[in-house]
Amino acid sequence: MSDNQLTGEIPALLGLLSNLKVLGFFNNSLRGNIPPSLGNLSSLERLGLTYNALSGIIPESFGRLRNLSFFTIFGNAISGIVPVPMFNLSNIRIFDIGANKIEGTLHSDLEINMPHVEFFSVGDNQISGQIPLSIFNAPNLDVLEFYDNMLDGNVPSLEKLDKLFRLELGGNHLGHGREGDLNFLCTLVNNTKLGSLSITENNFGGEFPKCISNFSSTLQALSMSYNNILGKIPDEIGNLINLEVLDLAQNQLLGPIPFDIGRLWKLNIFYAHSNFLFGTIPHSIGNLIELTELVLNFNNLQGSIPLGLGNCKNLILLDLSHNNLSGPIPPEILGLSSLSIVLSLSSNSLTGELPVEVEKLKNLGQLDVSHNRLSGLLPNNLGSCVSLVELYLEGNLFEGPIPPYLSSLRGLEALDASNNNLSCGIQKFLVRFGTLKYLNLSFNNFEGVIPSEGVFKNTSAIFVEGNNKLCGGIPELHLSRCNSKTSSKTSLKLKITIIVVISGVTLVFSILLIIWFRKKKERKPTVTHVENSLLRLSYQSILRATNEFSPQNLVGLGGFGYVYKGILEVNGAVIAVKVLNLLNHRASRSFLVECEALKNIRHRNLVKVLTAISGIDYQGNDFKVLVYEFMENGSLEDWLHSSVGMNEPETMRNLNFIQRVNVAVDVAHALEYLHHRCETPIIHCDLKPSNVLLDGEMVGHISDFGLAKILSGDKLNYSTNESSSLGLRGTIGYAPPEYGTESELSTNGDVYSYGILLLEMLTGKRPTNERFKEGLSLHNFVKAALPNRVVEIIDPILLQESVRGGTIADITLNGNNLGNDEYLQCLNSIFKIGLTCSAKSPSERMDMSDVVTKLCSIRDKLLRPTRLYRGIRTAYDAKPTGNNVLLS
Repeated sequence: MSDNQLTGEIPALLGLLSNLKVLGFFNNSLRGNIPPSLGNLSSLERLGLTYNALSGIIPESFGRLRNLSFFTIFGNAISGIVPVPMFNLSNIRIFDIGANKIEGTLHSDLEINMPHVEFFSVGDNQISGQIPLSIFNAPNLDVLEFYDNMLDGNVPSLEKLDKLFRLELGGNHLGHGREGDLNFLCTLVNNTKLGSLSITENNFGGEFPKCISNFSSTLQALSMSYNNILGKIPDEIGNLINLEVLDLAQNQLLGPIPFDIGRLWKLNIFYAHSNFLFGTIPHSIGNLIELTELVLNFNNLQGSIPLGLGNCKNLILLDLSHNNLSGPIPPEILGLSSLSIVLSLSSNSLTGELPVEVEKLKNLGQLDVSHNRLSGLLPNNLGSCVSLVELYLEGNLFEGPIPPYLSSLRGLEALDASNNNLSCGIQKFLVRFGTLKYLNLSFNNFEGVIPSEGVFKNTSAIFVEGNNKLCGGIPELHLSRCNSKTSSKTSLKLKITIIVVISGVTLVFSILLIIWFRKKKERKPTVTHVENSLLRLSYQSILRATNEFSPQNLVGLGGFGYVYKGILEVNGAVIAVKVLNLLNHRASRSFLVECEALKNIRHRNLVKVLTAISGIDYQGNDFKVLVYEFMENGSLEDWLHSSVGMNEPETMRNLNFIQRVNVAVDVAHALEYLHHRCETPIIHCDLKPSNVLLDGEMVGHISDFGLAKILSGDKLNYSTNESSSLGLRGTIGYAPPEYGTESELSTNGDVYSYGILLLEMLTGKRPTNERFKEGLSLHNFVKAALPNRVVEIIDPILLQESVRGGTIADITLNGNNLGNDEYLQCLNSIFKIGLTCSAKSPSERMDMSDVVTKLCSIRDKLLRPTRLYRGIRTAYDAKPTGNNVLLS
C-alpha cells in the first residue's frame, strides 16, 4: 500500500496474517507505534515502513522474524534502541534504520551475525559508542552507512569488504586527531568496486594517506572535509580518473595543488577551501571541462588566475577568495556565462579594471570582487548582470559615479561599494530597488542630497558615513542639513523648470490647436474609450508610439492579437499596446469581454488598462486596441523557463525562492479580489505564467482578460452554450478537468489553474512537460514526493539558492541545521496548497481567501529575520570556520 495518503496507525490485527510474506507501507502519513504483533508474522520476508511519521520503538518481538530479509524504517521518528536479537537475523540482506531518533550505545565486540547483508545503514540517528568489529565480516556488503551519529574510536580494517561500493562515516567523532587514524583507508586498496567514500566531519588526524592514489579507478566520490588531516595532496591523485567529487575542505593540508589534478577529466566538484595550500593554481585545471563547482578560498595560493579556467564552460560556482592571487581578472573568467551561483575573487591582490566581459554574467546571483586593488570606472556593462542578488565591490580603488545602467539590477538585495573613490551624487534609481536590504556606500566621495525614500529610510540597512559632502536624508543618519547655497540652486532650478514647462505646454497646446483644425477637414478614425480612462489616444499616436508597429517593438503574441511596446511622444510614458487580430472571428468578442471586465476594477495586482480604441485605420480597416501599463520585467513564463524574448538576446533570468513566494501571494490577492471583492464576481478563465506580468519591483500582475466571465448578480451558473461562447476556456495543462466535460464555469476553475501555477513555480516544470504522460501529471508528480522527497521535485535552480547559511538542498536533505525544519515545513506547506487547489474535484479545492491567508502566514515565517544579512556570504558553505564567522 505504498505511495498513498494513508493516515492513522498500523492496525495491530495485521499480526494475525500468519502467511503474510510482504508488508509495505512506504511513503504514507502513518503515525503511532509499530505494533508488536507484527513480530508474530513468522513467514514475513519483507517489511517496509520508510517515509512515514511513526514513533515509539522497534518492538522486541521483531527479533523473532527469522525469515526477514528486507527491513527498512528509514525516515520516521522512531526512538529507543535496536533490540539486540535483530542483529542476529541471519537472512537479512537489507537493514535500514536511518533518519530516525534511535539511541543506544554500540560496542566494538557486539556480535552482528548477518552473513548475507548487502545494505546496512544506521545513519542519521543518535547512536554512540564504537563501530562493531563483526560488521566487517560480512563479505557481501555493498553499502555501509554510520553517518551522522556520535560514534568515536578507531575504524577497524576493511580488507574483507571487497564488494563494498559505498562507505559513509561522516558526521561522527571518529579518530583521535593523530597519526594512524586513517590506516583503515589503506585496507581498501584491493577493493575493485569502491565508488563512494565519505569520512567528513570527524576527528581524523595524521598525514593524507598516499595509498588513496592506489584506490580503484571506479571511485567516483571522495569526501574527507572537516577533519585534521595534514600533509600534501599526493601527486598521484590523478590516477583516480573516474572521480566526480573531491572534497578536501577544512583540513590542515599543505603544499601545492598537484598538476595531475588535470587528469580527473570527469571531476564535477572540487572543494579544497580552508587549508594551507600554497603555490600557483595549476593551469592543467583548465582540462576539467566537466567542472561545475570550484572552491579554493581561505588558502595561500599565489600567482595569477589561470586563463584555462575559461575552458570550464559548465562552472556555476567559483570561489578563489582569501588567497594571495595577483594580476588582472582574466576576461575569460567573466566570459563564463554558466556562472549562476557565486563568483568570488575577494581578498586577493588583483589589479586592473573590471573587464567589460562582466556583461556575460547574466545568470549570476552573487559577484564579489571586494578587497583587491581594482581601479578605474565601474563598467556600464555591469547592468547586464540582471540576475544579481548580491554585489560586493568594497575595498578597491574604483572611481567615478555608480553607473546609471545598474538600474536594471532590480532583484538586488545587497550592494557594498564602500571604501573606494566613487564620486558624484547618489543615484536615485536605488530608491526604486524594493528588494534591497543592505546598501553600503561609506567612505567614498559622494556629494549632494541623500534620498529619504526606499532603502534610505532604513538606518539598519544603509551606511553612508565617510562621505563629507553628503547632506540631508532622514534625521537618524545625522548628516548636515543641505546649505542655503544648495537650496538656492534647487530654487533656481525649480523656477527654470516651471518656466520651461509653462512654455512647453503653451507651445504644445498651440500645435495641437493647429493640428485639430487641419484634421477637422480630414476623415479620421473613430475612437471610443473605456470609461474613466487615464489616456485619450488616437490611432496616429499609437502608430507613432510603436514606430508603426515595428517588429523590433513586438514583445508578445497570443491567440487574439499582438502586443507591442510603445513610447508616447507626448510624455515619454512606456505603454503596452495589444492590437487585436480581427481575422480571428473571436477576437472582437474577446475585446468586448476584456473591456467589460476591466472597466470598473482596480487592484495593485491586476494589469491596469489605460484606454481602449475601436475604429478604423488609415486604410479603412477595422482596428481595435487595448493599451496597458508596460511591465518592464516581462512575464512569469520568461523567468521560470528562461525563454528567449521577442527580438531579445538569450538570457537566463531566475527568480529566487522568496521572489517566487511573493509573486504567488500577489496572484492569490488578485484572484481573491476578482472572486470576492468585485461588485460582480469575475472568473479569469486563463491563468498561466505567460499571463502573469512583473513590474519593475518584481510585483506580480494578472493580465489578459480576453476569456474572462463576469458572473451575473442573481445567477452564478450558466448554460453550456453561454459558457462556451469563446470555445474551450483556458489553456491545456492549466484548464480544470471539468471544463473539458462541458461543466459550467466557476471560480473553482481559476483555483485549479492557480494550483497548477503554484506547483510549476516551485518545480520549474510545465504541466505539459513531456514526462507527464500515461497517467502521470504535475499534480501526481508532486503528490508522490511529499513530504519527504522534496529535493527530488524542487526546481534545481532553487536547490543551489542561499538559505540561512546553507542551501535548500541542505535543508531538504538534512534537518539538523538551525531553522531547517521550519524552512522545510514552509516548502511542504506551499506544495500542499498547490495540491489542494489543483484537486480533480472542484469541491475539494480551497477558496482563494484561505489561500491568501495561508500563503501570507508562510511568507511571514520565511521572512522572519534570523541573522545579519552579511552573514550569508558563502552560500555553499553552511559550516562556519575561524575565518568565516556567521553573526546571529
